[in-house]
Amino acid sequence: MEIILKKNVDKLGYKDDVVTVKAGYGRNFLIPQGYASLATESAKKAHAEVMKQKSHKESKVKEEAEAIAAKLEGLTVKVAAKVGEGGKIFGSVTTIALADALKAEGVEIDRKSLKIETEPVKELGAYKATANLHKEVLKSFDFEVVAE
Repeated sequence: MEIILKKNVDKLGYKDDVVTVKAGYGRNFLIPQGYASLATESAKKAHAEVMKQKSHKESKVKEEAEAIAAKLEGLTVKVAAKVGEGGKIFGSVTTIALADALKAEGVEIDRKSLKIETEPVKELGAYKATANLHKEVLKSFDFEVVAE
């Protein structure tokens, strides 16, 4: 079954991609949740026309994503957390805390596009994260969890 994605779906594709999925996954999850629409012939033609018009805007968005990736180059973000005995932190460091720390550094990234490579982060130390800024721009960067 072919569908046109309306939103980015992890491990499947990005918005406006035409992908093939199993019929049950498309009918029972993607389409009812609003993540996709059925790719009929008329929908594909309309989609192609929209994509032609969008290509110029897309290049501008990609340039902005590359500019943010350049800001992340060589940047080590410090995330403050409350610490108990033995270097254990209360709770864990999530993408929300990481996005807030990046915002304090002057880099605004949506928390949903961040992925911490070694989750859960429950101790002090250095870790890696990946920012999915655009479907063609992925940037890894380091962050450090320090005591508050």
